[in-house]
Amino acid sequence: MANPPKIESYSMGQIVIDGKSYRRDVIIRPNGVLPEWWREEGHSLVMEDLHAIIDPPPRVLIIGTGLYGRLQVPDDTMRELEGLGVEVITHPTEEACEKYNQIRVEGGVVAALHLTC
Repeated sequence: MANPPKIESYSMGQIVIDGKSYRRDVIIRPNGVLPEWWREEGHSLVMEDLHAIIDPPPRVLIIGTGLYGRLQVPDDTMRELEGLGVEVITHPTEEACEKYNQIRVEGGVVAALHLTC
């Protein structure tokens, strides 16, 4: 199996993953990047926003909450993810990128990253 995607850099509104630049929110799965991730409620994460990654559920989901941490993860969403056996880690996106790169090769790691505020 090939190595999971690697984040090369992140700054407000832009991320570089394996040499490719993205300017919209992304989901990084072990087998590639889902560009232009869109959420139903903007700055509140609901389970419907994660349909692309929960079948089957990842072992770890790292959520990047934006440069200033404005993306909220409601308790209901956290409980539902944990009920699926997913370890959820939330950080402002810069820290989330660092954490993802640290553990990405462990397998079953997905990152959902809000790139702006």
